[in-house]
Formats: sequence, C-alpha cells, structure tokens
Amino acid sequence: MKLLLAAAAALSIATAPYQFHFPADHGSHPSYQTEWWYFTGHLKAADGRKFGYEVTFFRARVRPQDVARAQRVFGGSRWRGDQVYAAHFALTDRQGGKFFHAERLARSALGLGASAVGRLAVNVDTWSLKGFPMTLHADDGDMRLDLTQKPLKPPAIHGHDGLFRKGACASCASHYYSYSRLQTQGVLTYAGKSLRVNGTSWMDHEFGTNQLLPEETGWDWMSLQLDDGRELMLYLFRRPDNTIEPQSSGSLIERDGRVRPLSLSELSVNATSHWRSAATHASYPASWRVRVPSASLDLEVTPVLANQELVLRSSPSYWEGAVDVRDAASSRPRGQGYVELTGYVERVIL
Repeated sequence: MKLLLAAAAALSIATAPYQFHFPADHGSHPSYQTEWWYFTGHLKAADGRKFGYEVTFFRARVRPQDVARAQRVFGGSRWRGDQVYAAHFALTDRQGGKFFHAERLARSALGLGASAVGRLAVNVDTWSLKGFPMTLHADDGDMRLDLTQKPLKPPAIHGHDGLFRKGACASCASHYYSYSRLQTQGVLTYAGKSLRVNGTSWMDHEFGTNQLLPEETGWDWMSLQLDDGRELMLYLFRRPDNTIEPQSSGSLIERDGRVRPLSLSELSVNATSHWRSAATHASYPASWRVRVPSASLDLEVTPVLANQELVLRSSPSYWEGAVDVRDAASSRPRGQGYVELTGYVERVIL
C-alpha cells in the first residue's frame, strides 16, 4: 500500500520527463515525499504446496519545515530523522486456505529504518532488501521469508518519458518502473517449518510527491503474468462515486521486454462480484473481467482466497492478494497475478 504524509514545500516533484539510470535508480530518492519497493509473487514448495507472498518497503519524508521546527525547539538528537519507514509482509496459503500478514514501522534515527542512495539497500528493523542479485528478508514469529530474485526481463518503465500520470494536477505523477518477471528461489518458513521454494515474482519501485487529486480516494492495481510470456499492469484511480480518473492507465510488457503504454480508453476492468470484510466492514471487488482488445486479451481474474485483507495499525488497511487468470471465453488458465485495492476502508493520502 502506497503511503501517507501531508504536502510539503522543498520536496522534489515528478513533473518532468525522467531518465532512469540503473543500478543507481534502484536506490532511494529521499527528496521525494513517498517511495516504495514492492514485491509480490507466487511460490511453490518441494512438496507441491503453493503460496502467494507480498513484501513491501515504504519510505515517507517528514515535512522539511517540521524537521526544522523540531531542531529549533529540541536541539540535536540521534533519535531525530527526516524519514519514516514502514514494511508489510503477507502470505497466502492456497491449499490451507489461510492468510497471514505483519507490519513494521521505524524512523530513520539510529538506523532503525534506512534506504541507501545510489544502490539497493533498504531495511525496516530486521526486514531487508538488498541487491544485486536482489535478496529479500522478512520474518514474524514462526513465519519467515528469505528469497533471491533474478530479473528475466529489463526494467519496464511505465507512462511516457519516465513520467507516470495519476491525475490532472501538476504534481499528480510519479516515476515508476517494474521488474515484471523475476525468477525467485529461497526458503519460506511457514508455521515453523522450513520449505525450499521457487517461483515467479513482480517488483515495483515508485517515487513522487503529492501524487493524488483531493477527489481521488484510492486505486485498484493489477499485475498479471501471462503464460504466453507477456505481462499486464493496470493502475485505476477511483473517485468517491467509484468512477475512474481519466488519467488511469496501464502497460503491456511484451515477451521481449518492450513496454506498450495503455490509455484508459484501450482497456476495461469490470468487477463481477464483491466481498465484505468482517474486520473493517469494507466492501471490495472480488473478481474481474479484464479486456484489452488491441492485445487480444479477454480475461477473468479471480482471487485464490476471498480474505486477503491487511488490517493495519500504521496506515490504512487494504486488500492485496494472489489471483488466478483465466480466458473469459474458455476458462482455460492464462496466468497468475496480484491485485491491490486501496481506499475502500479510508481515503489514501499520497
């Protein structure tokens, strides 16, 4: 889920074309208000059990004027920093029909939360993301995940000229790329039992400032990995009446890694059922018909479990879950993916 703090002066804003430079741009961009490194994927254990997972690291910059005010009033302190970090860890046990999630929150003081500039190194408490190759670690109680990620395609740059628009305002944009297909292997410790796993993952990295219009409440996001070697990313921003912001868009990543931007007019996403949370009482879409006629795609997207809601203390709760992808006409399998639904419990401020 993509984070939180209020508007601020003296922050970088995604308003102009941006040229990504890798590996440096895998690192942190602390002059922007919010940033996240987002992993979702599908794992298979040696015994045949299947799991979905999410591990996400968020960085949010404290408003510069607030930092300056605290410095004047309280003076210097090793406990003071201008960045706040959060992380989320979730597992979906397909066969067991269970969903687990945990969260961490840390300040940049004393290295409790940190993200390096110019290289990939992020930590929130003991949870970490490092590269290259990318290594990912998260743990909570008798649940633990240690994965290595190898990109099978180059980074997919979304939007146009490195600028991904989210609304009509000047700052309603981000710089956003994905690794849309990662070869994944490692160890999942589930309910205290260590399982050797392998599978396929998706990674998002996005940063910007004041990215949403006041009338935008949240978004529906999909990352679909198709069996024919293509990937589809859709990012739909919602208004209070559940209509879609016209700047919403997506990307089709071809087999060779080329990225084809998709405008809202080139796609349709229609919810075909809903699920109500007993924890938050929010009503979420629970299955979808997704069409991209120019790519000959007419798909049914269905969650592997209805309840994949992260009920959180540190930020608005949201639904993020593993989904199956089938052909709408024949119902034959077409792939797998993840869906994120935000703003259904409370409005997201970004």
